[in-house]
Amino acid sequence: MLSGVSKNYGKHIALQNVSLEIEFGMFGLLGPNGAGKTTLMRILTTLLSASSGEIRFGNLNWNEPHKIRNIIGYLPQKFYLYKQIKVREALQHIAKLKGIQSNNDKAVDSVIEKVNLSDQRDKKIGKLSGGMVRRLGIAQAILGDPKIIVVDEPTAGLDPEERIRFRRLLRQLGRETIVIISTHIVEDIEATCDKAAILHKGQLIKSGDIHTLGKIAQGKVWEVSVSEDDFHSMYEKCNVISSHRTDNIYRLRILSEEPPMNAGLFSPSLVTPSLEDAYLYLMNKKG
Repeated sequence: MLSGVSKNYGKHIALQNVSLEIEFGMFGLLGPNGAGKTTLMRILTTLLSASSGEIRFGNLNWNEPHKIRNIIGYLPQKFYLYKQIKVREALQHIAKLKGIQSNNDKAVDSVIEKVNLSDQRDKKIGKLSGGMVRRLGIAQAILGDPKIIVVDEPTAGLDPEERIRFRRLLRQLGRETIVIISTHIVEDIEATCDKAAILHKGQLIKSGDIHTLGKIAQGKVWEVSVSEDDFHSMYEKCNVISSHRTDNIYRLRILSEEPPMNAGLFSPSLVTPSLEDAYLYLMNKKG
């Protein structure tokens, strides 16, 4: 789908020679701020043109953006609509802007039901929760049955319960079409995506299925239990990913090429790495 895509702003290289094959289902773009995710998302949605490289989907080419816009649905991180307009009215206006003339009401009611906003259809947007606004954003994105849905920072600003519901919605959409999400939250990708790509400073570092990406940190993730007295010294000496306390014992998850030395009450044990472990390992290597 993407072949050698680059984007330059004068001498600044925002994306450098990115090649990716994005297939049916959920695909995640992961990276820290400044990795090039937003630039790539804007190129995919035709808001920016690439400086070089090619993007194709079937017989369609991104050098014909007017054709691409008919197959793309986009939910940006910051999604705003007039707060005084009602949910159904807003979607009816958007449907007209998308050129959906016949069966406009039917198309609107269909997406409202799909994102589980039927009970909110006559409510003003200003009265919706953050999670409902994100679902409304997805509703406008899927109007017209796009073949590709692009979502930027899908769970930004949502509480834990809304985050889970929104991930579930994205997974449902991923059964029917291509859904590309961009985020710096590893858990969002681990919970929803089949495959992912990791970007850093405009370059593609790794891509593949989630399980395979996790294996990048195989043999480098350790768990060890330490006393409260040793807890702070271990934090200073080791690259501690996470810690959990039970009574006065701390269980640490440590990223290290070698077994942590003087590691507390028990010998350190290797554990199966997660996507987050692999991501942190790659970011540490890149500095």
